Amino acid sequence: MKNQLIAGMIVLFSTMLYAQTLPEVIVLNEKSYPEHKKAIVKFEHKTHHDEYFEKYSDLYGSQCGDCHHDDKGNPFTELKQGDDVQKCIECHKIPSEAPKGKKAKVKLTKQEKIKEYHAEALHANCKGCHKQFNKKYKPKKAPTTCTKCHIKEK
Repeated sequence: MKNQLIAGMIVLFSTMLYAQTLPEVIVLNEKSYPEHKKAIVKFEHKTHHDEYFEKYSDLYGSQCGDCHHDDKGNPFTELKQGDDVQKCIECHKIPSEAPKGKKAKVKLTKQEKIKEYHAEALHANCKGCHKQFNKKYKPKKAPTTCTKCHIKEK
């Protein structure tokens, strides 16, 4: 009985420890996409969270909420390391960019595209922050072009 209690405590502790650690890298390989036309983005989550929050705290006013938000786009200001978060695709449900040109049956606003289309939401969130960073800091290190984030494997 004592051994089972100790084993249970070890499992509980290691589960709590795991839940409180950030993934180093999140591979943005959304399975719902029919096909990926560009290389898969490897988002350095821990680097953004740890290093950039410290070095550039003026750009991270809402910390985790700068990326993680509610259904109205408001930042989750109480979110902290280890909390459960939904994947972007759970709200931005259409797994692609919005159709362009003649393929677009209806003209959508930028906000409508971001709300509905997964790739539009990611691009707006990431590129928007990167552009803001580059505007404020030199050298302009934050990538804003396709190939700087969608890096092909060698």
